[in-house]
Amino acid sequence: MNRLLFGIVIIIFSVLCTSCITNKDVVYLQDKGTVVSDSLQLVELSKPYRVQINDILSVNFKAVDSEVNKLLGIFQPVSKVGGASGLYFSGFSVDLHGNIEFPILGKINVLGYTTDEIRLKIKDALFEKYLKKEAQVFLTVKLSGLRYTVTGEGANGIFTLQQDRVNIIDALANAGGMANTADRTDIKIIRQYPQGQKIHSIDLTDIAALKSPYYFIQANDIIMVKPLKRKAIGAGETATQTLRTVASIFSVIVSTYFLVKNL
Repeated sequence: MNRLLFGIVIIIFSVLCTSCITNKDVVYLQDKGTVVSDSLQLVELSKPYRVQINDILSVNFKAVDSEVNKLLGIFQPVSKVGGASGLYFSGFSVDLHGNIEFPILGKINVLGYTTDEIRLKIKDALFEKYLKKEAQVFLTVKLSGLRYTVTGEGANGIFTLQQDRVNIIDALANAGGMANTADRTDIKIIRQYPQGQKIHSIDLTDIAALKSPYYFIQANDIIMVKPLKRKAIGAGETATQTLRTVASIFSVIVSTYFLVKNL
């Protein structure tokens, strides 16, 4: 019996030491010795965003001349629905061939172009067919919100932020954050490219994540949050929860031992 108790004590001690969730598991951007400088300067590694299939573009016109404004009104659809839903109806959706269907101008290919390049394409087409060279026209092209998906340990769903640039921590916070049992060291990002999808990984507990090309999310990113391995084996989040679990197991083992011994 003494050997059994000794063995159980060792098991309990081992489980308590390894199964509890610590600060290292949940604290973002820790200094793990991966950064040489004491003060890390965020390096903008992300390149200008290039439009993908299923993106929705918002195109707006303004002109100094009122007559030109009336003409431009033909090219600018109006939705009675506000917010992100309104942008869905009034924006220009990129189809499976990478085109947007523009009023009167017809189809314009935008796949792989930046919003600034698309602005110039539309502007050139307008001046070529409908506007005089002296017309003063101000044209803006933007993504109608940054849409992304979060799934796994924490909030799950599809979210949209009305911003051009969003880092992954802000994106997760907007989605409701991650559970304590989330594995922050290996966040998976499924990203869309013209040639297909690729899966990337980022460790949000390491300050070096600030220099990762995946620190800033892109439209249509899928962020997958895995559970910690200790959750998979059923351990508690805290020492108290783990102790309760072990105590229950211990009680079953002892009861079984005495039952078998008395047979």
